[in-house]
Amino acid sequence: MQTAFIPRIVIGLFGIDQHEVGAIAVTGLLRDAGMEVVYAGRFNTPEKFVREATDEDADVIGISCHSWEYIHFVPELMRRIADEGLDVAVVLGGSVITPGDAETMRMSGVAAVFGPDAMKDQMVDEIRALAKAVRGRRR
Repeated sequence: MQTAFIPRIVIGLFGIDQHEVGAIAVTGLLRDAGMEVVYAGRFNTPEKFVREATDEDADVIGISCHSWEYIHFVPELMRRIADEGLDVAVVLGGSVITPGDAETMRMSGVAAVFGPDAMKDQMVDEIRALAKAVRGRRR
């Protein structure tokens, strides 16, 4: 008997960004959609996200971006993921991400960027698909 696929997600915020309402809302949305979500909270570093993703065997790291710190931290996060040989998708969501920054983040290896106009179903479907692809590569 085959068990149902349950994506594993780590969600949090970088540095001193304290605008966590969106992250908490998305955590609830993904849990309601049947995903296992670990909320890492505020004050995270790239090292902490990598450690959480490794410890939780996460398929996706979700970063809530409501200050500009992600511009500094995401490239370091992507380097650490590569250095560790970690297979995990990184997604960003938030109100301050400009279209130009979204493209820069995608070019650095971020799998998806969700702006303030992202639809709930779109986020759920895309995160589930990314998680499934990651899990499939690990087999």
